[in-house]
Amino acid sequence: MSFSAVVVAAGEGLRAGPGEPKAWRLLGGKPIVRWSVEGLLAAGARDIVVVVARDRLAAADEALAGLEGWKAVTGGRTRAESVQAGLAAIGAKAAQPVLIHDAARPFVTRAHVDRLLAALDLADGAIPTLPVPDTLKRGEGVVDETVSRDGLWRAQTPQAFRSDMLKAAYRGWPAGEEPTDDASVMERAGGHVAMVPGDPMLMKLTWPEDFMLAEQLSAGRRIVRMGQGIDAHRFGPGDGVWLCGVRIPHDRGLIGHSDADCGLHALTDAVLGAIADGDIGEHFPPSDPQWKGASSDRFLRHAVSRVAARGGRLLNADVTLICERPKIRPHRDAMRERIAELLGLPVDRVSVKATTTEGMGFTGREEGLMAQAVVAVETPL
Repeated sequence: MSFSAVVVAAGEGLRAGPGEPKAWRLLGGKPIVRWSVEGLLAAGARDIVVVVARDRLAAADEALAGLEGWKAVTGGRTRAESVQAGLAAIGAKAAQPVLIHDAARPFVTRAHVDRLLAALDLADGAIPTLPVPDTLKRGEGVVDETVSRDGLWRAQTPQAFRSDMLKAAYRGWPAGEEPTDDASVMERAGGHVAMVPGDPMLMKLTWPEDFMLAEQLSAGRRIVRMGQGIDAHRFGPGDGVWLCGVRIPHDRGLIGHSDADCGLHALTDAVLGAIADGDIGEHFPPSDPQWKGASSDRFLRHAVSRVAARGGRLLNADVTLICERPKIRPHRDAMRERIAELLGLPVDRVSVKATTTEGMGFTGREEGLMAQAVVAVETPL
């Protein structure tokens, strides 16, 4: 089922201790808000609105660079105002499901989302819940009473609703009151909110110790996948070749439907292969005239965006160019820098090498040029 999402990341997170607001702190090497957005994209979100403080718009662009299907808007003074700003920006159809999610719950998965969307078939809203396991006490400094935990549940996010119903419920919310969550808004409006099984992994990062635990958990939520790509092109008339995004003067050119950049073609196939997402010919058919003469960096950027949409990221890349000529060494650093830019990696995670076949085969006879590429990609389980 198609759905939209609002990710609330406008709070200051004062209880998290000194430092950046919690949505912008790093977890496993990337901002917490990115974990939440990647998780929702991987779960099938059609579009995502990230609600941020006015001074965080540029930070959002940086934190979510390379991801597609999201936009940022500024929030309000309260969480409720921020949610309403996000709802106003999603532009969904009237009955389109919308998920409201706290950016500080980074471990959202497709399984969580699927349970919520299924519950919307019979309800106006759905929330993930966990039973309260601990004995509850009421008091200030000393215990006044023990409170029964029977029928009490901990509510988590994301919370799912029909967008038109949630907007209407917020319009009817009393001015001056601040709801504790979006489900309470729907409840007061008379809506039926279903409870689905929650997950301890949907923990909200609130206190400093939560971040230490999340760091340990994040390592177990990712796997490393390898991808390999191979490409070859024939030499033909021309005065230069494109290799790894760099134009090299040469007494011949490479023949291909696009710019015939063997290096970037092999890299594109390697990236797509790492996530088992077909190959370059499926995504950019040579029979399609729109790709005639196209710059191959478009192909590689597309492959990288496919990784990002699944909540993944590139770790490193290794390219080997096989030819007698042109000589690669003088251009190797420029190639590494261009690939690093396209993949969003530091240069020290990109390798470009060259070898010959000592006169053997089509490369040895200088009939063409060949490239091989291997990449490592980290993705959610």
